[in-house]
Amino acid sequence: MEFPDLTGQVAVITGASRGIGKNIALRLARAGANIVVAAKSERSRESLPGSIHETVAEVEALGRRALAVRTNVRDAEQLENMVASALKEFGRIDILINNAGALHWRSIVDTPPKRYDLMMEVNARAAFVASHFVLPHMLERGSGVLIQMSPPIDLRMLPGKTGYCMSKFGMSLLAMGMGAEVRGTEIKSCALWPATAIESQATINHKLGGPEHWRKADILADAVGAILSADAKQVNGKCLVDEDALQ
Repeated sequence: MEFPDLTGQVAVITGASRGIGKNIALRLARAGANIVVAAKSERSRESLPGSIHETVAEVEALGRRALAVRTNVRDAEQLENMVASALKEFGRIDILINNAGALHWRSIVDTPPKRYDLMMEVNARAAFVASHFVLPHMLERGSGVLIQMSPPIDLRMLPGKTGYCMSKFGMSLLAMGMGAEVRGTEIKSCALWPATAIESQATINHKLGGPEHWRKADILADAVGAILSADAKQVNGKCLVDEDALQ
């Protein structure tokens, strides 16, 4: 799909050291955006290949500016620093994509409190806190796009992954609530989710199917482009699946 021209715009993407986040970062850079790469990984590892610095280098190779900000999204101060660093470097934030995620698909009995806390902090809480720090800047400028990488609220997802769904549905409720709060402005708030599993380090490491079940992250990057091109009324407060966004 044809992306809108993002020349001069700035996108902040969490979890952009690899996988879906990195793919989206590079796609936005090819469309002209400068990128803030926010993630924990500063060095590539065999089990988790990729780092914030590698993504920055690839963005810069496309002729765009990029900033690596080591960010543990469980830490509110680090999220606040992520936003402050982006504004100091670029003077603006046009796009926030809360992509960083924690995954544990197990029953309630098999989800210890420590694992539950991790999912809630990395998913629902981090998305809320990052949006909290970015939104005032967008309201002041009168425009912006906030995308939560989370699913439509479908209760059929619950069995066997209740804790995970609680954390991801929290992100979706954030997208919906924020969409209502910014209604009447040029700010867009929505959630985005893949119709099928996406090939990434998460699906590989957690053995969630195999290559025959996976699509490439390109489809999500295309869907982000569709959201950026859409009118606010088309997407605001909605929880979109990639296929629907593209249609």
